[in-house]
Amino acid sequence: METFTSMKENTIDYFANEKKLKLIDVPGHERVRYKFIDGYKNSAKGIIFMIDSATFTKDLRDVAEFLYILLTDGSLGSKVKSVIVLCNKQDLPLSKGAQLIKSQLEKEMNILRTTKSSQLEGTSEIANNNTFLGKTGKDFEFSHLNVPVLFEQCNLKSENPDLTSVTSWLTKLA
Repeated sequence: METFTSMKENTIDYFANEKKLKLIDVPGHERVRYKFIDGYKNSAKGIIFMIDSATFTKDLRDVAEFLYILLTDGSLGSKVKSVIVLCNKQDLPLSKGAQLIKSQLEKEMNILRTTKSSQLEGTSEIANNNTFLGKTGKDFEFSHLNVPVLFEQCNLKSENPDLTSVTSWLTKLA
């Protein structure tokens, strides 16, 4: 399956524990993603945050900033029960593992907490949040959040992708 940045959302119904979950793939392009997030954030129960593990090092700042914005959004925070960060493209030679990605994101989130507190970002309501992320006086760790954030490795482009971690997460979410 070829991947590309979409300009509109894609939806599918998924059944777990005899309950229907609506999965919504929000475009990743920064020009349009906030519009879709604003439209769905009041009904979101969970977030699947996809990372390209092969380009993560060069995209670290942008990835961390987008995740930071999602995690500090008050509307999302009150509804979302869990977040799973999928570190995709693990088959590529320069891909970073889930633990390394988590560690680097925690360091970058630490920096973002400092810079975000004194800076106005964009025009979107979701980007102008002043919520402090983590515990005051401590380095940022995902474990400090009120919502569980799981990190999993995957290769969704393979002939038989292993979706066990995602389906397990969705079952718990339902």
